[in-house]
Amino acid sequence: MANTSSRTLRLLSLLQGQRYWPGGELASRLGVSIRTLRRDVDRLRELGYPVQAARGVDGGYQLAAGAVLPPLVLDDDEAVALAVGLYAATSSTVAGMAEASVRALAKVVPVMPPRLRRQVDALRAMTVSAQWHTFDQETDPTVLTTVAQACRDGERLALSYASADGVRSERSCEPHRLVSLGRRWYLVAYDLSRHGWRTFRLDRIERLRSEGTRFRSRELPASDAAEFVRQGIRQLSTGYDVQATVHAPAATVGARIGRWAEVEELDAERCRVRMSTDNLDWAVLMLGAAAADATEVSPPELVAQLGQWADRFHRAVSSGPHPPPSLDRPGGP
Repeated sequence: MANTSSRTLRLLSLLQGQRYWPGGELASRLGVSIRTLRRDVDRLRELGYPVQAARGVDGGYQLAAGAVLPPLVLDDDEAVALAVGLYAATSSTVAGMAEASVRALAKVVPVMPPRLRRQVDALRAMTVSAQWHTFDQETDPTVLTTVAQACRDGERLALSYASADGVRSERSCEPHRLVSLGRRWYLVAYDLSRHGWRTFRLDRIERLRSEGTRFRSRELPASDAAEFVRQGIRQLSTGYDVQATVHAPAATVGARIGRWAEVEELDAERCRVRMSTDNLDWAVLMLGAAAADATEVSPPELVAQLGQWADRFHRAVSSGPHPPPSLDRPGGP
């Protein structure tokens, strides 16, 4: 019984992770016969999941919209709370949390009944998120989930995109992967309009829609999608290549700022930090978040920016109600 229950949960996960499964491929994934697969599908239907079947040689299964989320575990209020929480988590600074939230939303939102989706949209629209200020435009969570679903299902996207100089163009693309890098979300896709692989910043996308056309995946000209995005950023002539020696163990610095910068160990007590950015204030923030002394800082523009921040903080300390503590007197840090 335990094996049957486990297999049923696995079947449900597969149906939620991909829009349509050919019967033979689904049975192979589960390691069962077609006959056993039919019984497992019937079991899901008994639990309240509307699994649709297509008959014929190429017959298969898909989970219809409106599936219960999930029976005997979440009621309507809990399902709405889960979706809203996942939307909020898409802007999380916890490593991996934003990506996992988008993947979960891509599964949760499509199978919610329309009445619950309306509640989620209303709550999200009327809720103000108290986030720390960032230097970039925020990414619409709806764009995130739409792109995530298109990547998952292998469906072409039509979108209106603004380049760095503000020129807008209409594009048709085959989405490959979403990448969260630093403060931004990127879509790696094959651009059918330009006949090549491109990286799209999600905060510059408007009028996004699925074309409903399936495509066969192409080979990406990079080891993975994240590396493809990094290569594109390195080629930007308007950015800054930031480097610094941070006097703290690489593991410690990596835990603090590794999501936004490359951290290379030099020895047990020092590491090299590298990052590319078009905003030096962001680089200053990252070096501050490393919480350790930094030397051999480049480029010179960053050194100047650090000096401006240092002067600003010194004035703030000097204007306080008490003089700053002396490092020379007893009791100092």
